[in-house]
Amino acid sequence: MWLSRWPLSALWSWLAAWLGYSASLAAGLTAGPAFALGVAIGWALSRLQRERWRRLFVVLGFPVSVPALGWQGEASGLLWLVPLALLWWLYPRRSWTEAPFFPTPAGALERLPALAPLPPRARVLDAGCGAGDGLRELCRVYPQACVEGVEWSRPLAWIARWRARGARVRRGDLWADDWAPFALVYVFQRPESMPRVWAKACAELASGAWLVSLDFAVPDAAPVASWRLGNGRFVWLYRPGRIAPPKPAE
Repeated sequence: MWLSRWPLSALWSWLAAWLGYSASLAAGLTAGPAFALGVAIGWALSRLQRERWRRLFVVLGFPVSVPALGWQGEASGLLWLVPLALLWWLYPRRSWTEAPFFPTPAGALERLPALAPLPPRARVLDAGCGAGDGLRELCRVYPQACVEGVEWSRPLAWIARWRARGARVRRGDLWADDWAPFALVYVFQRPESMPRVWAKACAELASGAWLVSLDFAVPDAAPVASWRLGNGRFVWLYRPGRIAPPKPAE
């Protein structure tokens, strides 16, 4: 059902919490118990989400909006939908089905040049570059490379272009992009999309090219190297090569 799709499911959860809060106030409850009821509704509905980060969004939506908009009065509480609309414009619905919007930590790719050396002017791609944090790290560790980024969200592509001045950023679909020209592709996706990333890398990357993933490993594929960051997260390095197309039946 379309109402259960993300992020609409978060929207209806937040609306349910606000309706419960408003109805309890109208019934004579004081602000404290009414607020607790709204939080409880949000928490209960968050259990319907499978991913932890989506649960967190659902749980925090109502309690964050109440103090932030309390100065406006109870009647205008639904004005919190305005920042939601801005978020939707910044991070369109299609992107919500892919990776969460969390930046690449500074220094996360420090070991790459030693483990995955690249020749000068090699092309490097940040597939789904977001606001440009990964691009900035790639430009720093590979200063002689031609670093590029592709991002579906037009506003995020603008931000990445401004923040990563040494990279070429374009708005586009990372899945429709051709990875064949790149010597290294960097991704920060989700566990569910890693098999698709691996299939694309094996089909398109040239022999000797590299695939780098932040946080999430490729299932059933042995990495060339991996390392743990100070915050407990991992970087995974692969060399998928090119898989030959199947031979036609004789």
